[in-house]
Amino acid sequence: MTALLRTLCLAALAFFPFELSWADQPNILLIVSDDQGYNDLGHLGNGIITPNLDRLAKEGTRLTNFYVTWPACTPSRSGLLTGRYPQRNGIYDMIRNEAPDYGHKYDPASYAVTWERIGGMDLREKIIPQLLPETYANGIYGKWDLGIHKRFLPTSRGFDDFYGIVNTGVDYYTHERYGVPSMYRNLELTEEDKGTYCTYLFEREALKFLNEYAGKQPFFLFVPFNAPHNSSALEPHIRTTVQAPRKYQDLYPPVKQEYREVDNYKYHEKSEFYGPAKVVTSEARQRDYRAATTCMDESIGKLLAVLDRKGLSDKTIVIFFSDNGGSGGADNTPLKGRKGTTWDGGVRVPCLVRWTAGGIPAGSVNNEFLTSLELVPSLAEATGRSLPDDVIFDGYNWWPTLRGEEDSPRNTMFWRRRDMLGARVGDWKWVDMGGGQGGLFNLAEDIGETNDLSESHPDKLAELKAAFADWLAEMEAAEPRGPFRDY
Repeated sequence: MTALLRTLCLAALAFFPFELSWADQPNILLIVSDDQGYNDLGHLGNGIITPNLDRLAKEGTRLTNFYVTWPACTPSRSGLLTGRYPQRNGIYDMIRNEAPDYGHKYDPASYAVTWERIGGMDLREKIIPQLLPETYANGIYGKWDLGIHKRFLPTSRGFDDFYGIVNTGVDYYTHERYGVPSMYRNLELTEEDKGTYCTYLFEREALKFLNEYAGKQPFFLFVPFNAPHNSSALEPHIRTTVQAPRKYQDLYPPVKQEYREVDNYKYHEKSEFYGPAKVVTSEARQRDYRAATTCMDESIGKLLAVLDRKGLSDKTIVIFFSDNGGSGGADNTPLKGRKGTTWDGGVRVPCLVRWTAGGIPAGSVNNEFLTSLELVPSLAEATGRSLPDDVIFDGYNWWPTLRGEEDSPRNTMFWRRRDMLGARVGDWKWVDMGGGQGGLFNLAEDIGETNDLSESHPDKLAELKAAFADWLAEMEAAEPRGPFRDY
């Protein structure tokens, strides 16, 4: 089937939905980085080295106006996998323990009954592999972060194979989160690869999956790297940076000073006095962040090479984005804020999409307003799968927008992280970060959210606040889901 005919067939699905034959079902490679900055792509010119992500931008389309559903890990992942707002799917905060932030290390018995161990996504929620045709082989290699108990793990939720970390962050070499082992193979904890850098392991498993399934049956391969998230270790000199192999550190200019001595080091601003410690300098932290990103990029290149070798590049949907805004040594230019905030720097992220057979233009920049909620309906559309009628999805089919045929159907997006609020309606954005921080901004004229227009446009401010209140009421009226919702 020619690329043109394939595109016409896929466009027809909007009017005549049916499940495609094996030969016509596209493969899907979804790659998600962790805490990568909006400007951290090599071709954007900030000095970071990402030749393979740059290749995806050259062969596909870069989305400049793409948002995720929450400014940190867990709820953002729940949104992209379900196609539903975190407030609707029940995962609207982190499944993690906060005690290690204060320097506490759990003993195994205590850890076993903590929230980080027992929390998980409501079993009534369906995620991407459960919403694709049954012909697909589904693999996930990397960071899960949606529950550790067996009933919550990926192979209990539609994936055929899983190898990766189950927590929000780990030590890249020990695979422990603050001393607690976190690497799983399918349903079982494993320490078989302890000592090997995480990115290499996720690359190894993803390559194994591709070599087994690519070209033999349609596949959905999800590779959620933990890079370039900060290392989660108790040692101050590790936890204050991103671990990266020396090979990739050496690709960047040497830093003048690796560490600095801190007399009054604290794990957290609210923690008790800890004492003197050695921590990484800001210069070394940026180098380490960039090195970890470059290492991840090289692994991505190896996955793309397998698709090339098997003649599947044109037929495979490749999607890349970060789970939330950048932190650590990230560059979020020109956005305001970082991970954890409802400023655009916390929720607006880099995104690349390549699908030649689907008519996605090469070397294109798309400025339309789109989000990670669009993944589920778009992948269902591409594979010819009808979504269940009894589930409310919050996204749209983005293919006509990415092909340049239609404007984005999205006009609104809302965020809530505890008392941090955000609403976007058209080009207007309202932010309430608490403590008097926030305001009303016109993103078309002020992408950096620097000019608060609250006083000059009170009617627009009232409009966005009313839209947010209506959305919140809809979320509260939705069929309740655990684990956070009280019902």
